[in-house]
Amino acid sequence: MCQFVAGLGKGHLQCPDLAGDGRAVRQLLITLEKDGQCVGNTGVNQYFVYVVEGAASIMLDEKKHRLEGGSYVYLPARKDVQLKSGGAAARILIFQKEYEPLPGVAQPEALVGHERDAKGRPFLGNEDARLQVLLPEQPAFDMAVNIFTYQPGATLPFVETHIMEHGLMMLRGQGVYRLDADWHPVQIGDVIWMAPYCPQWFVAMGKTPRVTSITKT
Repeated sequence: MCQFVAGLGKGHLQCPDLAGDGRAVRQLLITLEKDGQCVGNTGVNQYFVYVVEGAASIMLDEKKHRLEGGSYVYLPARKDVQLKSGGAAARILIFQKEYEPLPGVAQPEALVGHERDAKGRPFLGNEDARLQVLLPEQPAFDMAVNIFTYQPGATLPFVETHIMEHGLMMLRGQGVYRLDADWHPVQIGDVIWMAPYCPQWFVAMGKTPRVTSITKT
């Protein structure tokens, strides 16, 4: 159980047990009921919190930030956190990873933002596959979280292989993911964990834009 989510009250946690299997990234989906909350400290881990639906608020350094669908928060290690639902239930996606600092580089501060403020840019020149980078591309951050939006029929331009793990959740639409030599139909709400060096490729299908949220370690 991640440390500040261990303080979950009036809510439900969907969290696969990844302990001992060598994975660096843990991906959680929680539902905070009315008046639900998570209270605690991030400990040695950093967290990326994304509001899938509903409304919530988070208290950081005695300042309250209101969150809505598409809002996100980066939480550094050793940070006190109070996350509360805003009225009705809120569904919240969380990525957790132990923070690995670079020598001589200060730990980043907490960050609050919204996906609509992250400009989408064509991925490798493809206007039908656009990438929104949610965290600053700075050495202090040792994780990256992006939103990928595909138009129907758009694909990754080639089969990718990365040295880092990926955690992914389908936020809208459907498509087919190739993982190694296997093909997996995916749709809204599905989650994927991709191992380092796992060949991966995606094609968007259907009539609505595809959106996926991705973390890389």
